[in-house]
Amino acid sequence: MNNDKKNLTLITGGARSGKSELAEEMAFDWKGKVHYLATMARWLDDPEGAKRIEKHRRRRPKDWDTIEAPQSLDRVVAELPAGPGLVIVDCLSLYVSNLTLNGYQEGSDPYDKEDEVAGLIHSVLIEIAKRTDLKFIVVTNEVGCSIVPENRLGRAYRDFLGSANQHFAQQAVAVWLMVSGLKMRLK
Repeated sequence: MNNDKKNLTLITGGARSGKSELAEEMAFDWKGKVHYLATMARWLDDPEGAKRIEKHRRRRPKDWDTIEAPQSLDRVVAELPAGPGLVIVDCLSLYVSNLTLNGYQEGSDPYDKEDEVAGLIHSVLIEIAKRTDLKFIVVTNEVGCSIVPENRLGRAYRDFLGSANQHFAQQAVAVWLMVSGLKMRLK
């Protein structure tokens, strides 16, 4: 049975591999409305993070609709205006991080959130499937090729994101892998 969502493209790869740039390049070719769902949370004590946000913002055309969506991505997708339109989600890896850290207390078991995170990822995929009026490009980091994190929280995050990436890749009609600025189509 083919579960491919004809409206979903996934772009994965390592940090600074060119994933966001590829998504933006694809969107530049789009002749209609572009919605950019930014999942990076803003923290007052993180000037480096603020610089990253501003760098990404400067690359985008002014007529793109930017929506900050660090939580409740499923709701944000459901509430997007009727299409046709193109939606960039940048990025799934930060969204999974936000979900993992939401309510996390030092010393607690991060794996207690596994079912919750998986359920929220499933909800995003359901909402994307409902939005046949929109095309989605989802950017995510491939974290399975790096070292095994030294702490339980890092390992839980890697596992949660690896699972989310698999679900998105299985549902996507196209999957691209970025390596050192070069793209390879996997699906």
